[in-house]
Amino acid sequence: MTGRRGLLGAGLLAALLPRAGAAATDPACPAVTAPPIAAPRFATAIRQGRTPRIVAFGSSSTAGAGASTPWMSYPAQLESLLRAALPRLGVTVLNRGVGGEDADAMLIRLERDVIAAAPDLVVWQVGANAALRSMDKADFDRFLRAGLGRMRAAGIDVVLMDNQRAPRIAARPGHRDYDAMLAGAAASVPGVTLFSRGALMDGWAAAGLPNAAALVEDGLHHNDHGYRCLAQALAGALLAGAGVQGAAQGMALR
Repeated sequence: MTGRRGLLGAGLLAALLPRAGAAATDPACPAVTAPPIAAPRFATAIRQGRTPRIVAFGSSSTAGAGASTPWMSYPAQLESLLRAALPRLGVTVLNRGVGGEDADAMLIRLERDVIAAAPDLVVWQVGANAALRSMDKADFDRFLRAGLGRMRAAGIDVVLMDNQRAPRIAARPGHRDYDAMLAGAAASVPGVTLFSRGALMDGWAAAGLPNAAALVEDGLHHNDHGYRCLAQALAGALLAGAGVQGAAQGMALR
């Protein structure tokens, strides 16, 4: 892949990462690589040389609760990383996170905040507040699949992001059931892929970054470092799925 696609080797991409995500003096993210994400519309935008448009849809983890500034939220850092990797295209990541919401409330604003933006890809972070409030699981699954159906009917690729490993979520009985429903939906609905934040954080912990080091003191939300590592893993998975050579390796280096 060449020309307008602006592909970067792993070394050059790694050199760009401190500018794109955080200061070069910040701790390195664990070298944990998420599985490639197949997102055909995102990949087609790159192949056609047009600016990919992504909507980050979710609750407070998407809005950036816990981040020191809005620019340290994961959607803002994701945009910076993807722009660094695809400098001739540019990438737009719209942050449509609203704190305190879950799938039922998000359905109400789905048309206005997501579908109307005509994105190539939606990253839907959902389920944390359902787990915290012990939402009826049948209702959660129904809301989830209704939202996916509406986005897929509009031709939008969807990445589902499951819950963080956080003490406040871990204290709720049955909290892993919501993650299981997200995984089940991703496995059964065409055009939907799971990006498991939980599995990613398990990998971080095994590599020496304990969960507490990626969270602020509220025991729920990411800190700047957690958001940066999350954005790097997601950017690497998206670029690898789109066939951007060497991108996933470069994302894992910082």
